[in-house]
Formats: sequence, C-alpha cells, structure tokens
Amino acid sequence: MKVYIAKRILFAVFAIWIAFSATFFLLEASPNKGAMKATMNCAATGEDPEQCRERYEERRGLDKPVTERYKNYMVNLFTFNWGWSESRAQPVTQAILDAWPYSAQYTIPLIFLSTTIAFALGLYSAYNPYTVTDYLGSFVAFFGISIPNFWFALMMIIVFGVHLDLLPTYYQSTIPENQGWLSWANVEQLLIPMFVLLTAYLAFQMRYVRAQALEQKNKEFVKVAKSKGASQFRLMMVHVFRNAAAPLAGSFVGMLIGIFWAGSLIIEQIFSIPGLGLLSYTAIVEQDTPLILGNTFVIVLLAVLGNLLEDLAIISLDPRIDYKGR
Repeated sequence: MKVYIAKRILFAVFAIWIAFSATFFLLEASPNKGAMKATMNCAATGEDPEQCRERYEERRGLDKPVTERYKNYMVNLFTFNWGWSESRAQPVTQAILDAWPYSAQYTIPLIFLSTTIAFALGLYSAYNPYTVTDYLGSFVAFFGISIPNFWFALMMIIVFGVHLDLLPTYYQSTIPENQGWLSWANVEQLLIPMFVLLTAYLAFQMRYVRAQALEQKNKEFVKVAKSKGASQFRLMMVHVFRNAAAPLAGSFVGMLIGIFWAGSLIIEQIFSIPGLGLLSYTAIVEQDTPLILGNTFVIVLLAVLGNLLEDLAIISLDPRIDYKGR
C-alpha cells in the first residue's frame, strides 16, 4: 500500500506539472489584453505606443525569454510565490485565500447534501421501480440533467426574487462579514444558487445510484441473504449499498470538480458571489496570468488529490481489488 501511495503521489506531481505547463504556454500564445490596453491608452494621450508596450512588458517581466519566465513560474509555483494580481491589486495567494470561503460556504454543504439525498432516492427507486415515486424521481433527474444552469438560475431569480420578492437576487458579501457566515441573512441569499446546483448534481448522482443498486440487488448473494430472512433495510444498506459504493466512489471527484469549476464559474458570475469561480472568470477576462495560473493550480491539485482519495476509497470498499503491481 505504501509503494502504491508513493507511486500515486509521484504521478500527481507529474500531472500537476503537465497541467500547469499547458496553461502557461496557452496563455503565452494568446493575445495580451493588458499590453493592448496600455498601448491604446498611450495612443489616446499622444505618447509613443511602442514605448508604453515596452514599459508594460518590462514591469510584468514579459521582456525576458519564454524559457526564463517558464522556469521562474515553475519555481514560484512550488514555493507558493504566485506573483502579483494586477486585476485584484494584491498577491495571488491572498486573492485565493480571500475568495475560497465564499465558494466553500455553499459547495461543501452542497456536496454532502446532494450525495445523501441522491443515495437515499436512488436506493428507494431501485427497490420501488416503475412506481409513481420512481417516475417522479426520474423526471426530476432528467430535468436537472437537461436544463441549463444559467437559464434555470435566471428563471429562479425572476420568479422568487422579482415577482414573489421572497429571496435576494444577488449576493452581498458584506452580510457574512457583518452578520456571520451562519446567519439566516447569509443562508437566505445562498438558497437559489444552491438549489440550482443541487438539481444538476442530485440528478446525476441519483440516476447512477439507482443503476448500480438495480445491478447489485439481482445478484446471487443478495438473493441468498434474502432467503435467510434478512430484512429489506439490511439488504439495501449492508449488501446492496456496500457493494454499489465502490463504483459510486468514482463519481464523487467528478462532481466535486464540476461544482468548484464549471458550476461555480457560472453561478458566481450570475449572483455576484466573490468566490473562486468569479475570481477565475475575472482573471481570464483580464488575462491576469499569475491569477489564472494560481487558480489552475488549485483546481488541478483538487482533482489530483481527489483521484488519489478515490482510488484509496475504492480499494477500502472492495477488498477484492488488488493494488499490487499498479
């Protein structure tokens, strides 16, 4: 097990290096919005645009060779010296530290909430197939998978925020700072974003749990346990759920990354939540290279560590899986 974990950690470092390198060179190949803006401002004031561009590149360190800039970025990455964010006017590490609580306050509860509800509904639907509740659950699942998050969020704002005037239409960052993160005022303004994301990820998880439970409930060991007088609850939780949990563990990392990146990127932009999603969006729009690289590192690190935990969870849940030689 120690050798396997060591190999996975080495692979994690290699994966982080590949992802970071790809991001760096893609940004190098893209037009620099900051240099273009500096050139246009100088042209408008009658200054020499080329001199302004040179000053901008010298200030940002862009006048150095690409190989030197790449080496500096790689060294700074692992020493947590991620540079200065011009769009935020602060160090990149501080910008990420300031933003992550706003994302974590709704993503962490959302992950546990969606997983718990999805497992319960999925198991119930598997043991009550083709009933009204099963069809209702399937409708909710297909609705959540099919509906675009941005459109659904806008409809929720119009209905509950504008017409009914029951919930806030945008996020006020001053509320958690003044009244606390667990205050009702803060929870209230997170209800619509959480509900929008919950419909999508709950649907995905529920259909997957139902499919795995249906596959496991018809196996011979479940029939033997049932013939011995095991209750339906014991069959469902001890035999079916335990064996279905191993393949289900593989979907947890994908859902986690989806919430933190794709989901938060859209939802935080719509509701003006100053979290990692909005921070990433602003960095991309402003072409703030150090901030983009810092956000990329966080997402890649989350994905790699999540996959490592996923592999260890699968091995722990299913002792038949042999990790030797991997």
